[in-house]
Amino acid sequence: DGPPVMLVSLRAGGTGLNLTAADYVYLLDPWWNPAVEDQAADRSHRIGQERPVFVHRVVAEHTVEEKILELHARKRALADAAIEGLASAALTREDLLELLQ
Repeated sequence: DGPPVMLVSLRAGGTGLNLTAADYVYLLDPWWNPAVEDQAADRSHRIGQERPVFVHRVVAEHTVEEKILELHARKRALADAAIEGLASAALTREDLLELLQ
């Protein structure tokens, strides 16, 4: 029932929507904070969802969006290292400051 497509901005999709009938999620506008994207994609995996959900990220090469995804990878690696308690020598002062920004 209802329309076959729903277009929602990343910020709106990450706050308050539960999409329990979604099959596909397309992330077209990466956000500086990777947790914002995770939250938006996770909205389609809520209680009541009975089907598999496929999350696709659409990013063109050599764009600002590609640089944002590289930033995501660095932030996630720093967060993982801090949370998992890896050897403190692996994290520099600059790494920790970047993580907190």
